[in-house]
Amino acid sequence: MCNACLPTPTQTEKTDLFADRLLDMLNQGALALMVSIGHRTGLIDTLAELPPANAQTIAGHAGLEERYVREWLGAVVAGGIVAYAADSGHYHLPAAHAALLTRAATPNNIAVFAQYIGMLGNVEDRVVDCFRNGGGVAYEHFTRFNEVMSEDSGQTVLAALDEHILPLVSGLEQRLHRGVRVLDVGCGRGLALLHLAASYPNSRFVGFDLSATALHQAREQARELGLHNVTFEQRDLTGFDSQVNCEEFDLITAFDAIHDQADPQSVLNGIQLALRVGGTFLMQDIRASSYLENNLEHPIAPLLYTISTMHCMTVSLAQGGAGLGTMWGEELATRMLHQAGFDHVEVMQLEHDFQNDFYVTHKQPGEPRLQ
Repeated sequence: MCNACLPTPTQTEKTDLFADRLLDMLNQGALALMVSIGHRTGLIDTLAELPPANAQTIAGHAGLEERYVREWLGAVVAGGIVAYAADSGHYHLPAAHAALLTRAATPNNIAVFAQYIGMLGNVEDRVVDCFRNGGGVAYEHFTRFNEVMSEDSGQTVLAALDEHILPLVSGLEQRLHRGVRVLDVGCGRGLALLHLAASYPNSRFVGFDLSATALHQAREQARELGLHNVTFEQRDLTGFDSQVNCEEFDLITAFDAIHDQADPQSVLNGIQLALRVGGTFLMQDIRASSYLENNLEHPIAPLLYTISTMHCMTVSLAQGGAGLGTMWGEELATRMLHQAGFDHVEVMQLEHDFQNDFYVTHKQPGEPRLQ
């Protein structure tokens, strides 16, 4: 039967269909919290390692309270994540599900991203106040942000750094082996820099970030690894273009960091100034368009706009900033890079990564230097 011949749904039928969708939304949101708890407590990893077992055995292996484990199992069984055999009372995590939910599944562990739901829920009251009164929620109110972002970065950046990201820039690995000066803007806990510093001892690495907590973790890790070619500095990058020493670095990286800044244009301007002629700026950011209508088919657009509302945009606005948000998009990012003085910008994607774009640009001889 042709579509034109099908009966048009009545208003009541449309409402019923939307009601079903809303109920599904509530169930899926609840399951996201349960997956986050399962990840944080190690329950999901425990289930993946055990043969089918009862709640008491699972709780014992995980070192957790059985009553809580049993109720959690009720949610994930009802949600189709964990299998349950009523005759034996045994629970089992199917291998197909473990392949997307365990630490062993990295970089494909979706449980890492489920943590954003609970973390962002902690600031809901503050964000609601911003809706009514303006302003933003300051960085320090996100108590687990650096921890979660570090795990996220470990999957999206660190896991792909050697095999996929560095090769995007021709000859970069050889330059790193010979020895160059590298800056990572918005380095967080420094996972990427620590890895690079260990891999390329002839190069020197510096990380800038606003968070003292994240930088303490980075310095401790560098000390434990015995790395002497990496340092970390607490820096507010607002007005970065007036802070930097000109032509100081051969490579500057920014992994999912520029759109959070209070003044992202000044940061990009400062990066252009800080690069030596022939130097490279490598920026990873969310793959999206600057125009809503172009993002409607994006597989995680609702999640990304939510993260933007609840973190990226509001953190910038709390500093009196631009509030670009997570979904600032390729068009605006490219335009701002050009405004910073980068005439030639290449936007690349990795086949396995639907979430990120990688912007590569080089400081050309004779390229305008912003003053």
